[in-house]
Formats: sequence, C-alpha cells, structure tokens
Amino acid sequence: MGQYIAPLRDMQFVLHELLGVEAELKALPKYEEIDADIINQVMEEAGKFCSEVIFPLNHSGDREGCHHDKATHSVTTPKGFKEAYKQYVEAGWPALSCDPEYGGQGLPLVMNNSLYEMMNSANQAWTMYPGLSHGAYECLHEHGTPEQKAQFLPKLTSGEWTGTMCLTEPHCGTDLGMLRSKAEPQGDGTYKITGAKIFISAGEHDCAENIIHLVLARLPDAPEGSKGISLFLVPKFLVNADGSLGARNPIFCGAIEEKMGIHGNSTCQMNLDGAVGTLIGQPHKGLNAMFVFMNAARLGVGMQGLGLTEVAYQNALIYAKDRIQMRSLSGPKAPDKPADPIIVHADVRRMLLTAKAWAEGGRALCSHAAILLDKELNHPDEDVRKECADEVALLTPIIKAFITDNAWTATSECLQVYGGHGYIAEWGMEQYVRDARINLIYEGTNTVQSLDLLGRKILQDNGAKLRKFGAKVQAFVEENGTDEAMSEFVTPLADLGDKLTKLTMEIGMKAFQNPDEVGAAAVPYLRVAGHLVYSYFFAQMAKIALAKQDSGDTFYKAKLATIRFYFARLYPETAMLIRQARSGSANLLSLEAELF
Repeated sequence: MGQYIAPLRDMQFVLHELLGVEAELKALPKYEEIDADIINQVMEEAGKFCSEVIFPLNHSGDREGCHHDKATHSVTTPKGFKEAYKQYVEAGWPALSCDPEYGGQGLPLVMNNSLYEMMNSANQAWTMYPGLSHGAYECLHEHGTPEQKAQFLPKLTSGEWTGTMCLTEPHCGTDLGMLRSKAEPQGDGTYKITGAKIFISAGEHDCAENIIHLVLARLPDAPEGSKGISLFLVPKFLVNADGSLGARNPIFCGAIEEKMGIHGNSTCQMNLDGAVGTLIGQPHKGLNAMFVFMNAARLGVGMQGLGLTEVAYQNALIYAKDRIQMRSLSGPKAPDKPADPIIVHADVRRMLLTAKAWAEGGRALCSHAAILLDKELNHPDEDVRKECADEVALLTPIIKAFITDNAWTATSECLQVYGGHGYIAEWGMEQYVRDARINLIYEGTNTVQSLDLLGRKILQDNGAKLRKFGAKVQAFVEENGTDEAMSEFVTPLADLGDKLTKLTMEIGMKAFQNPDEVGAAAVPYLRVAGHLVYSYFFAQMAKIALAKQDSGDTFYKAKLATIRFYFARLYPETAMLIRQARSGSANLLSLEAELF
C-alpha cells in the first residue's frame, strides 16, 4: 500500500539552512547544548518509527475502523494500533519536548514539530491518539493547580495516559457560548458534571490505561454566554492519592461517529452522568485556559495537512514514474517501452509540483512557527518573547486554514495522477483525500480561522501584528531588491506586500460602516495573507538555492524549480482572491434567505 520515507533532506534544509535553528536555540539557555547533530539524529530515528511502525497500519486501520461495545462503553482500536502505541511510549516519543520536572526530555518544540509532521504523514488517525495529549499537557502545565500537575502531568508526559478536549455539544457547534453541560460543586473541591459532548477525538480507546478529559461546563451561578464557561479535569478512572487508578468515572462513550475519513480514530459521543472533576483555572474563565489547548490543536491540524500533502506527493510521484500511458507530445521519451511514463506529461507535472510546492512551503512555515514558540516560552528577553507571541498569534490561523486548504487541493491532485486507480481503495490514495477533508473543519472551521485572522488578529489591533511581519518582508525586499538574480522572487513578494496592506485598509474602512464586510472578505483575505507568508519563505529559500545551485547537489536545482513553479502557477491566484475580497458583502447578502 504505497510507502512513506521521511523527507529528511528537505527538513534539514529548512531547519539548518533556511531558519538557522542551531543558532536560534543557542540563544535560549535551556537549549544551548542542542546542535545540528542531535536534531538530525532524533529526526532520523523518528523517521524510522513512522515509516516502519505506524505507516503499515494506515490503510488497514482505515479499512477496519474502531469498534464500540455499547454494553461496556469500551472502544477497540484497529489491529496493531495498541501495540504501536506501546512502542511509541517505550521509545520515549511522548516526552520529547515535555518539562523534565515531570519526566520529559526537555527538547525544543521545533523537534517535536518535525516528529509530528512525520507521524501525520505515516498515519494521521493513529497520531490523533497521542496528539491531543500534548494540548492537555500544555493546558495543565500553564493553568493546573500544583496538585493537578503532580498527579497528571507525569503520566501525560510518559504517554501512559492520554488526553482529550471535550468542547462542543450537539446543538452548539463552534458557538460554545450555547453549551449546556452543568458542573455542581460537591463542597470538597470536586464537581459532578453532567452533559453530552460530541466529536471527541480519541474520546475512548484501548491504547492507554487512563484518559484525561478536559471538559467545558457551567457552574450553577454562571452568567450566560461564553463568559460563563468553566474548565474541568475529568479522568476516565479516578486517581487515588498514591497515584493508582480508582473507580471508573461516569464519563462514557455513547457512540462512535460514522465518518468520511480518519476511520482509525475513535471520534466519540461522550456522555457525562455526574462524572467527578476538578476545576482548572478560575471559575467562568474556562475558555481562557482552554485556548492554550485549542491553539495547540490548531497548529496540530496544520501539521496534519502538511503530513498528508507530503505522503500523497511521495506516492503520486512513484506512480507517475512507473505508470506508462501514451507518448509525450514532443516525441517518445521511453522508446524501449510501449508508452512513456506519465511523468513526461505537462499536466501530470503540474499536479505533482502543486503538491510538492504546498508541502515545502508548509514545512517552512510550520518549522518557523515552532521556533517562535520555543523563543516565546524560553527567550531571556521579555521583548523578544512578546514579539514571538504576537507573530505566533498572527500565523496560527494561517497555519490551520491555508495549509489544510492546500492539502485538500494537493491530495486531490495526487489522486488525479493515478487516474481511475486513484479512486480505488487498494491504492491508498483515496484515503488521503478523505482524511484531508476533515482538517478544514475541526478545531474551528477554516472560515472561523479566517474571521479570527482578519477580525481579531489584524483589525482589532489596527494591523499592528501584520505591520511587524510586513517589516520583515520589507527588510528582505530592500536587502535583495538590487540582486538581478533574485528579482523574479523579490518583485512579486514586494508587490503582494503592498497589495495586502492596501486591501487591509480598504476592508477596515468598510467594516466601520458595515461589519458584514469582514465576513464577506475573510476567506479570500486569509489566502492572500497565506501567499504573502509563503512568498516570503520561498524567496528566502531561492536565495540559498541560487547560491548553491552549482555545488553539484541536485537538491538545490530541484528547489529552485519548485519555487519558480510556485510563483508562476500558484501565486497568481492572489489577483483573483484580492478581487473577491474587495467585491463586498452585497453580492452575498442582498438575496433574501427565502429566495434561495
């Protein structure tokens, strides 16, 4: 069923040549001993685990799915998932970037980021079992009480226990202010929580001995809306004072959602019937605490899109080199065969290069964001920490939405490379398309991300965060603008920066008169912003590749070809997107609902 080989050469190019990760980490006392050799060694081992252990379970897990026993409320994961998870824990992968105080290895987040790209390429459904544990860990690490941290963080760090986030309910979707779950104080510091949650990824499974649910609910005196939501820690099994597992807590899986994709992951309907929990953070401030988890999850979903783009590209490329169909329009390229490999055909090249470009741009962006997070959390200069936090806030919705949009396109193009075989399950490509589609929806739909970017991250602070990023772009343009070899990359980058600035001001002015203008423009606006970010990284990569194109390493020649394809074939959609964003809300809202 195809193959997956970790793209270590391109990962190393991004980390070491583009982003200078070793120097960045040496500025952080916590990581000053981390060098390129350590990073490369960890990545190589991670690649082996992903390609040898979890990738072989991807297709079979999709075909088998999960099994729910209604009588016991238990869930059995596909064959091999539990054993692979045990190997994952025994190898220490869950602890890679966790705090040594709780048993973690204390390595940088940028290394964990690379691990998760590989895991998502190899098996997204499996990766979701440990994946959400990191969000639970981060939330507890920042907002948990000392007792909660001592009791739960070591087990989450080791991977012995996993975590979930129980947010939405059948009637409220993204509008969490409408949730109805109730938490009744018991007078001993605990609460009994009652309610129903849906779409809970890895809500019940057999991979770990305990599952730590982070649950949003309302206290009896809670005000209405999102300002009345509190966050609670609700374990599957209660934990005794000595750390041993106690009684089964009444938080049960009522059903597994029947889904279009990610069949190997148990997406659960969870019912709480007086389940015992403890408060995380302050009463009625649950969303503030949960946003740590939610933002981690949004970055994680971007990594899912990147992972699927990469593995789809790899397999489509193998197929295109092997499959023979027709002759090249310019004459036979394989005269010893009855037809030419389809990679000689121009449109097959277009499809492959589309996936390749989206993967390489996404990898640069995600790795950059991971370094920013390491600096935000660990840099000794408070001003630097603040600058990094602002840029992460700006980039998070772009990572979630732009990368997953592109992954949907890329996996679809890679399926098309296979022709009719792409539609057939045994080849494995159709699974990537199905799995990729969920990533545009969960952890806040891509429209929600677009509204967050334009409305909250940009217009709410009068464009301050965008201007800071724009200053980086402008500095690069000024530094390289007179280099004739760089003009094909710098000119479109500079042009898009100017156009995005003008577009932002125009939408901002319209929004003063009519807030619906933000909603009408948000989705194309985010894609324009995404292209600005990708153009910036592609231009930087082009500078490196130009300097090394005669080194004898064909990697740089391929890199330049991919970048030139991006600017010639993908970047031009910005013209259409800008026209869409400027077209206003009237063409969307003038038709009365009953006339549809």
